[in-house]
Amino acid sequence: MSPNPIDIASVQQWRKLFIAAGLFALLAWTALVKAQPWLEHPVEHLGLVAIMACVLGRAWCSLYIGGRKKQEIVTSGPYSLCRNPLYVFSFIGAFGVGAQTGSLSVGLAFALACWLVFLIVARREETYLGTAFGETYRTYFQRTPRFLPDPRLWRDETELSIRPAFFLRTVRDGLVFLLALPVFEGLEHLQNLGWLDAVISLP
Repeated sequence: MSPNPIDIASVQQWRKLFIAAGLFALLAWTALVKAQPWLEHPVEHLGLVAIMACVLGRAWCSLYIGGRKKQEIVTSGPYSLCRNPLYVFSFIGAFGVGAQTGSLSVGLAFALACWLVFLIVARREETYLGTAFGETYRTYFQRTPRFLPDPRLWRDETELSIRPAFFLRTVRDGLVFLLALPVFEGLEHLQNLGWLDAVISLP
């Protein structure tokens, strides 16, 4: 098999660039959006639940992956349900971030944008992993969905080797989603002061 020009470091670099660009564009857009007052607080609360589910879900995944992505194919726990559970929980977190605007539409737009970014990243990762792990990965690829979890595929380990540093780093990264609360409260405050003009009202 010919060597693969894509390595995991370049994939991770692309992921960071896509996320940064997407987040900047979404923040610029949401500064012009006004939520429907009757939906605002329930949607914000739903978004907070989604963010906490994201943080806990990503932490759960980290117990299994433990930084082993370069060394082996992890196929148990959340990775038995789909190939990218960390990304799935990130979709949920992205919805929660967007929902802090008080708008379901913005929450769904954030989740969709996150899905598009990670779809590109996941395809690059699949190319790398297929070359690095050959038939082992191809078998896993064929039986396990990319994003949509299939509970019928669940399998678990009797024991796990935990890497505390990786677990804590994943929790820390997940907590960044909570920054959405002060950021969107600040944008709303600027709108109320008249420093930002909302040009569109969304449910």
